[in-house]
Amino acid sequence: MTKILAPETAIDGVLSAERVVDHPAWGVLKDAVETVRPWQSKDGSVDLEADGAPTIDALRHEVERAVAAIDELAPLLPHDAAYHRALTTDLRRWADSGYGIPDFLDSLLAFQPAQQRADGLQHLVVFPMYTQNGNPDRNFEAVVLRVVWPQWLAELERTRYDNPLFLGITFEDFTAGYDTNSAVLFPETIAVRQAPERFSWGGIFCDREAARFRRVSEAAVDTLGIDLPAEARELIGDQQRCQQAFVLWDMIHDRTHSHGDLPFDPFMIKQRQPFWMYGLEELRCDLTAFKEAVKLEAEGYPQARDMQYAVIFDRMFRFPVTGNRVRNYDGLGGQLLFAYLHKHDVVRWTDNTLHIDWANAPQVTNQLCGEIEQLYRDGIDRPKLVHWFKAYELVASYLAPHPGSAWAKGPDALDLSLPPRKLVDDVLPDEFPLSMFYEALAKKLKTVIASTQGITAKSADPVAA
Repeated sequence: MTKILAPETAIDGVLSAERVVDHPAWGVLKDAVETVRPWQSKDGSVDLEADGAPTIDALRHEVERAVAAIDELAPLLPHDAAYHRALTTDLRRWADSGYGIPDFLDSLLAFQPAQQRADGLQHLVVFPMYTQNGNPDRNFEAVVLRVVWPQWLAELERTRYDNPLFLGITFEDFTAGYDTNSAVLFPETIAVRQAPERFSWGGIFCDREAARFRRVSEAAVDTLGIDLPAEARELIGDQQRCQQAFVLWDMIHDRTHSHGDLPFDPFMIKQRQPFWMYGLEELRCDLTAFKEAVKLEAEGYPQARDMQYAVIFDRMFRFPVTGNRVRNYDGLGGQLLFAYLHKHDVVRWTDNTLHIDWANAPQVTNQLCGEIEQLYRDGIDRPKLVHWFKAYELVASYLAPHPGSAWAKGPDALDLSLPPRKLVDDVLPDEFPLSMFYEALAKKLKTVIASTQGITAKSADPVAA
């Protein structure tokens, strides 16, 4: 097991080993942020004329409390000194300008955590931001986190999986926007006057991912009667092992978005496409990571074997039954993986028990990855709309479309005089409904899935379904 280094050993012995969250100023900062958050509008501003609005003096008091607390905590984190100076300047400028839409571009540009990735290094982050899969409003959030960067992972990134912007991170503590399902810290969620030309980091909380995986997987295994290999059962019981598996998965997945035969802009969020296109892209990245894990396992990386279990279990048991059914592209990818493995006899639902052929799972999973890769390669020579239809055919060959779908009826059912982006309006919110198997599983796991909101490593022990 990889040891998490104390901060003072992370960078030449110069940092304090004191945990930020143990300092009294952290409680003050957290309270100040939590006091301001309910006063903010969706865009992060404060409407001083609204019913129940705070007074200017009350707002200023909380901003100054936050600034003073950051100043007290900053000496614990000298590697973030430039960021914390810019942060307090941005906070006071927000106050001085009348609490309008926040602009924290200067402090965002000053925060450069990917430039010194070190295992166990702490960061104190405060930004007006929305939290993906959490709070959609740009409220202030305060987060204390640690970097997960073990030596074996750093060496793999340096030699094979170059990803200089990636950060594996864990929670120390957080404000209300992260008491949700959010497991990422992304710069594009932060309120700024203009987006930077390029972002320089992106963080994923592998502790939340691991804790969520453990709880849902344990419940799914018990519900479905799966006969787990001993190593898989041990993995589900070990938070640290799971975190190591997820940080490897995240690093390879993240870089895959810009690698391979891509017929599109890798930043697909900039485009309007049918949601199965996003589902296939996310699944492609996961299956590419799985394929690399098979290679790494053969080379002696125990984390890679753990990662294979994590990909299959998270994709098959959590993704399809998490969230609502409106354009749920991650859920669609999980359904597709299960259906593909089922069609190829890797999984069988017999006698109310799910049987998994562990020996053949890697080969068949890689086979699905190959089909998606071939779709992408062929797509380079196709018009956008033709590519979308070919992708639909791939998904529909394993998952039954909604019987009312216009897309399932083919091009003749659509008004092809419209531009492709307009035809997205003809996609049903739930174009590929859950199978009867997943409808039943969703009911069984509903309580457990709900219990993972805000989960951390400290609360990771599985609960009954």
